[in-house]
Amino acid sequence: MSTCTVHDAHTHSHSPDCGHAAVEHQGHVDYLHDGHAHTPHGDHYDECSITDVHAVAQPHDHAHGPECGHETITHDDHVDYLHDGHRHAVHGDHYDEH
Repeated sequence: MSTCTVHDAHTHSHSPDCGHAAVEHQGHVDYLHDGHAHTPHGDHYDECSITDVHAVAQPHDHAHGPECGHETITHDDHVDYLHDGHRHAVHGDHYDEH
């Protein structure tokens, strides 16, 4: 994990129930958090780039779009929608979790 650095001052423990998207990545689980991935490592979390992580957002009860009420962020060649602390990007018939 040479591309990772220690994420200092993390305020909570990641787990399957913590509310962040969990992604299997290179033999471990990353938790997507604030635009990057946190990986449990001993007594701390490593902060990793998510450029090679593709996570599908959990299904939700509405379609994102100009009238959905969520704040938007222009990201590369698309728009992300801020949703419950996550960024969702339209990708085919689902949303990617950023």
